[in-house]
Amino acid sequence: MVKAITVYEHGGPEVLKWEDVEVPDPKEGEIRLKQKAIGLNYLDVYMRQGRHPQSVPFTPGVEGAGIVTAVGPGVTSCKVGDVVAYAGTQRLVGSYAEERILPADHAVPVPSSIDPVEAAAVIFKGLTAYVMIHRAFKVEPGHTILVHAAAGGVGYLICQWARAIGATVIGTVSTKEKAVQAKEDGCEHVILYKDEDFVERVMEITSGKGVDVVYDSVGKDTFNGSLECLKTRGYLVVYGAASGQPEPISVTKLAPKSIYLTFASLGEYIGGNREHLLIAAEALYSNVAKGVLKVRLNHKYPLSQATQAHIALESRKTTGSVVLIPDEE
Repeated sequence: MVKAITVYEHGGPEVLKWEDVEVPDPKEGEIRLKQKAIGLNYLDVYMRQGRHPQSVPFTPGVEGAGIVTAVGPGVTSCKVGDVVAYAGTQRLVGSYAEERILPADHAVPVPSSIDPVEAAAVIFKGLTAYVMIHRAFKVEPGHTILVHAAAGGVGYLICQWARAIGATVIGTVSTKEKAVQAKEDGCEHVILYKDEDFVERVMEITSGKGVDVVYDSVGKDTFNGSLECLKTRGYLVVYGAASGQPEPISVTKLAPKSIYLTFASLGEYIGGNREHLLIAAEALYSNVAKGVLKVRLNHKYPLSQATQAHIALESRKTTGSVVLIPDEE
């Protein structure tokens, strides 16, 4: 028996139950993982609330890192003792546990130069940042980009990576403390959206031209303003809706500037394609190892205190990455 978090009904953080569970032997194509750390993100919150389809009961979480303790028949991509990380789709739900079973083709090797806790903290958010700036819209030197929630778990990595590429980064944040972090992470311009109209500031910064791309994980509160910030043929890349779903719009609203609108999902870009997964993971971890990307591991909670971690995340009091550490670690 091992300890894990189980959700028996959708609801608030109080529905996260700490209990004993059985972990079976791995079947064909599977591995058993003793987890060193589990990443936490808004997808976990959406599943717990019932806003993202997930039947109950279930153990939340889709990302983590640990040591392989057993392999099932047919597994050749890793062996017992290897340190691996994973992140992805609903197929991987179940990470809020001391040990778990995982499809081997979703596990990526963690370089020895990277601590497993750091690897877990950055895997989902880092792969998402990779998709944002390399696949959904390819950021290049000279581009000007707007990143909402620039101090958030994905936002800060987009800022660092885009700045390293040579883009001019504008970030929006809610507090002065987060503004300091955003500056450190590569934002040339930081907008305190509670004190300033971010559309007016963006157009002022860009001399009325607008930005090449907006990365928006906020949703309802920023969506229409994000459209206004774009230059002709600019891209609005949505990858979350922390403030709720935007109101439906007519496609003709995109016509005046021939705007491109997309919702970029990690699963659709690299889920189910191991080659793409390995390319993205190698790019992520190599940039972490070289110091191009600095992992902000700002919040650690014992796995047994997942309820408190969810409360902090939903209150938007967190910055950078949040991880859960199995209690015995």
